[in-house]
Amino acid sequence: MTTPVTTDTALSIQNLTVSYHNQPVLWDINLDIPTGVMAGIVGPNGAGKSTLIKSLLGLVPSLSGEVLVHGRAYASQRKRVGYVPQRSSVDWDFPTTALDVVTMGLYGRLGWFRRPGRKERLESLEALEMVGMSAYADRQISQLSGGQQQRVFLARALVQQADVYFLDEPMAGVDATTERVIIDILRRLRDAGKTLIVVHHDLQTVRNYFDWLLLLNVRVIASGKAEDVFNIDHLRQAYGGQIALLNDSDSLMFATSQVK
Repeated sequence: MTTPVTTDTALSIQNLTVSYHNQPVLWDINLDIPTGVMAGIVGPNGAGKSTLIKSLLGLVPSLSGEVLVHGRAYASQRKRVGYVPQRSSVDWDFPTTALDVVTMGLYGRLGWFRRPGRKERLESLEALEMVGMSAYADRQISQLSGGQQQRVFLARALVQQADVYFLDEPMAGVDATTERVIIDILRRLRDAGKTLIVVHHDLQTVRNYFDWLLLLNVRVIASGKAEDVFNIDHLRQAYGGQIALLNDSDSLMFATSQVK
């Protein structure tokens, strides 16, 4: 039986379990993420963070569970969802330009048999402008730096004009300038009522970046407002002995023994 979902719930996950080779990777995940938040997914290596996003998008099979986007099954809501995969999972040697990559984000709207026209080209160029990459529109993606490639994939998601965006470690391996650009864009999307769900590894920036948080380690450790979830007790439950914490009256500081 499906639990009723309120209209202000962007994503609802019920009883989701994912297993690889008979080994649970995600176990009985139940979660509601409200509309209009920047939600971080945080946990140690092997916690199932990327698997969670991929299972929600149907990219990896699940043993059980239901996923609702704005109260309806994901299969009927695909056009309302944007996705930025991990940069390391993309074949950057594929012979295509930055503009072509962004335009691919429009195929869900156009269908594969309708060719993009002038209107779509302008939309794609505007998305590249938003991420500071319009000057590289005709550059082969293999010739771009890691940070530039990540910006292009963010532009591809932006051009979809989705309501819910999933981003898998968008700040991993990028320079500080690109990270600031990404965070600024995500905040603007959130302020416009969009929902951002972001796999993130840097605990030092969690409080600054996210207003909603999921702490994950195969199971849900804690979820809710970042100010309520991001504390020593929950972090130790999630990371165990992999993390050393120093606490003062104002902040949490993470020692160098932290494992991403």
